[in-house]
Amino acid sequence: MIPREFFVTSGKAFSPVSKLNAFDLALKDAGIAQCNLVKVSSILPPNCKEVKPRALPVGSIIHAVVSRMDGEESTTISAGLAWSYEKNGSYGLVAEAYGYMDEKTIRDTLHKRIENMAKARNITIGDIKYKIETLRVPLGNYGCTIAVLVYLP
Repeated sequence: MIPREFFVTSGKAFSPVSKLNAFDLALKDAGIAQCNLVKVSSILPPNCKEVKPRALPVGSIIHAVVSRMDGEESTTISAGLAWSYEKNGSYGLVAEAYGYMDEKTIRDTLHKRIENMAKARNITIGDIKYKIETLRVPLGNYGCTIAVLVYLP
């Protein structure tokens, strides 16, 4: 299976119940709570086009690059993705980052990671796109941030 399209989405949420419930609500915020995620690594196939996020059928099994960060009260958490295609357009890369970081720190981390991935493959990448979620978790809550690249068949 080689995907022909993908979209990128993100979400964030908090819950007083558990990290799992915060994750479920973050998936809802991202519009993919009704799907089953299969985590994959970080290569965009040749000719795979980015499209706008769309609703998927309930119960869909989707392949996705997932960045997720869970946190507890009074922490700042972030999750993000960076993606770019090789300059000649043959294929692309996706980098993930997550942690107890603010938006600037995670963006810098993502930039370094995707540049390093390109260097390791001896390729030159074009413009880099980013999707980042940051959340300061309120007192008495668990929090979750996610950024997800969803491959479409």
